[in-house]
Amino acid sequence: MARYVRDIMTAAPVTVGPHTSVAQVARIMRDRDLGAVLVTDDGRLRGLVTDRDLVVRPLAEGVDPEETTVARACSEDLVTVRPDDTLDLAVRLMREHAVRRVPVIEDEHAVGVLSLGDVALERDPDSALADIAVARPHT
Repeated sequence: MARYVRDIMTAAPVTVGPHTSVAQVARIMRDRDLGAVLVTDDGRLRGLVTDRDLVVRPLAEGVDPEETTVARACSEDLVTVRPDDTLDLAVRLMREHAVRRVPVIEDEHAVGVLSLGDVALERDPDSALADIAVARPHT
């Protein structure tokens, strides 16, 4: 059983710059089958944006997604973990802050993402959450 974040995190996360349009981020998420991307500036982590963030922030406000940058949609007050942190610590932080994904950083640079689905697969691969985490969406 994995004991550290590095053992189960998704390495090499997809990143975009803060000036990337909301529409472009949505296309990246669609094309790569992602629910979240990291926002970086000069290689440093600046935020995380989820598909839900795009809907409840800029799109719900009625702004033009081609003209609006992801900086307007991303969460900037992030809970992060390090690759050498224990899974127990990561799970506790996710629970305390009610988040489903946490960026994994080293020296302010994003090196991965740990999701609730990753944890579910590791801790209980036969659970419903683990099944959902690996299921391909129907299009």
